[in-house]
Amino acid sequence: MKFKTCVIVILLMGLCHHQAVAGDIVAGKYAGEFMATGVGARALGMGGAYVGIGDDVTAGYWNPAGLADLQYPELVGMYAERFAKLVNYNYGAMMIPASRRSSVALSVIRLAVDDIPVTALRRDDLELGAIYDGNKINTPYVVRTINDAEWAFYLSYAKRVSSRLAWGSNVKVVTKQIGDNSAWGLGFDLALLYKLYRNMNIGVNVQDITTTLLAWDTGRKEAITPTMKFGTAYYFDISAINSRLIPAIDFDLRFENRRTASQFNAGRFSFDSHLGLEYEFKHVVAVRLGSDVGHFTAGAGLRLPNLNIDYAFMSHDELGDTHRISLLLMIKEERLKRRP
Repeated sequence: MKFKTCVIVILLMGLCHHQAVAGDIVAGKYAGEFMATGVGARALGMGGAYVGIGDDVTAGYWNPAGLADLQYPELVGMYAERFAKLVNYNYGAMMIPASRRSSVALSVIRLAVDDIPVTALRRDDLELGAIYDGNKINTPYVVRTINDAEWAFYLSYAKRVSSRLAWGSNVKVVTKQIGDNSAWGLGFDLALLYKLYRNMNIGVNVQDITTTLLAWDTGRKEAITPTMKFGTAYYFDISAINSRLIPAIDFDLRFENRRTASQFNAGRFSFDSHLGLEYEFKHVVAVRLGSDVGHFTAGAGLRLPNLNIDYAFMSHDELGDTHRISLLLMIKEERLKRRP
């Protein structure tokens, strides 16, 4: 009953704040798209179906409620080059247990196109490519280079309130810079993770629950509307061969009327799906398959005593394939165990 009440409350909060966006604020349909890519090669190898799992430090992004059960400090970093190496995507996070039933984490995402050339004509009074004395004198030349960089900083807190239910939240600062102009915004996420059965989790994460407003130094204001992420995962333990199988499925619900830019669209509402499957053998080697909004994904992982190495691949017919690798470090010294 408590779980149902919490879900109803966060759904109503997201809907109410979405309806409140008005006035001189522009509802930027893709203003927060750089935060929708996802983090961690393990999760991305499973097609981004991770809201119902969230059992490592990357849960600060996927479902901060999942941080509540982590026993030791964790560090993670990921690097990726997207779209034929034109776009750099970097992510890092750190988690520290605060008590036996709570944790805090800090995450950073950066997506950027660096060194964009700004060109000018040599003579304004001549047409492009004009010829003078047999030479082209009005070809463009590079005046300077600029960056298009987008940053998001997440401060996460999670707490377990019962054997079945945990909740988590994010306070995040979003900043963008395009050349000489910049924007800042402040947003909030609210999430739940509920153990429906012994081996089955249900998760919900409402990102930008109060609508994140981006204020540009030009006076323009953009609104990042809420995204509701629902997910479930089931843990099949195959004790006979000391292995584990985890199928997972997620759905993203948005209110931006994305039409053909989403998998399913019904008026103002848009839906995207994420499907994933992980097979882990002897808690050492893992292989993964998935579908990320219809794009095929695959991955593999190696679990060492204090280090996880994960790789993810995603195919795209038009924008090229993407490769991601992440390293996750667990600090398991006895003196760093959870405090009472």
